[in-house]
Amino acid sequence: MRARARVWWRLVVAGMRESATYRLAMLGGLVANLTFGFLKYGILTARVHAGGAPVVGYSVAVMSAYVWLSQGMLGSINLFGRTALAQRISSGDVAVDFLRPLSVQTSACLREIGRGLLALAPRGLPSVAIGAGLVGMALPYGVAGYLLGALSLLLAIAVSATTVYLVGVSGFWLVETRGVQVFYMVVSGFLAGLFVPIALMPAWLQVTAYATPFPAMLMMPVDVVSGRVGGLAALGLVMAQVGWLLLTAALGSRLTAAGRRRLEVQGG
Repeated sequence: MRARARVWWRLVVAGMRESATYRLAMLGGLVANLTFGFLKYGILTARVHAGGAPVVGYSVAVMSAYVWLSQGMLGSINLFGRTALAQRISSGDVAVDFLRPLSVQTSACLREIGRGLLALAPRGLPSVAIGAGLVGMALPYGVAGYLLGALSLLLAIAVSATTVYLVGVSGFWLVETRGVQVFYMVVSGFLAGLFVPIALMPAWLQVTAYATPFPAMLMMPVDVVSGRVGGLAALGLVMAQVGWLLLTAALGSRLTAAGRRRLEVQGG
């Protein structure tokens, strides 16, 4: 078990190193996060001020936390649907991956998690720090709140990895996966609560959103870290994230096994 954990950690580190290669892209991502963050802050806090009272639990400070936390997480969660696995399936290189002693799913997801964790340093934390320093934001209550928030953030990155893996594994049945990636990009950001908090959506749309894993990638950790949801309710959100992680991982495993049975690679 110790040897396996060491291999898993090396895959996470490999994902970090791969992401660290693109330093200018990280800087550009930080600038984009801040630019759109201030735009969202102005629009959404104006909504709170116009009502003269907190909106479904969102005061100005909590809404500010939503804005900066969601912007800060953009580099760590994959809402674009792009994955290297789809290219490897299309080229046939995945056949070599199946010959290795570690499962294709585990390797792909751990590298994705590594890329997400690394993005917290150059994009996530600076975005939150700058936003909080300039306009302020709500914070968790006590040490337990910070610990639960950190766990929720880690689970969000993991759910993102196991969910976007499903987009890549669809390549076993499709000649081209770009259509699936575009659909994923359009749907995931909206249902994850990237543009507006899910609590501000109509009731039927909230039910639709929470029937997908996307809120577990963004809205749930934001609510936990901002302190909007606390106590047993926050623990319930974390448990929901665990449930989505297990469900998407299990589905990915089944699809990988089915795809391997139908995989055909030709050439010399």
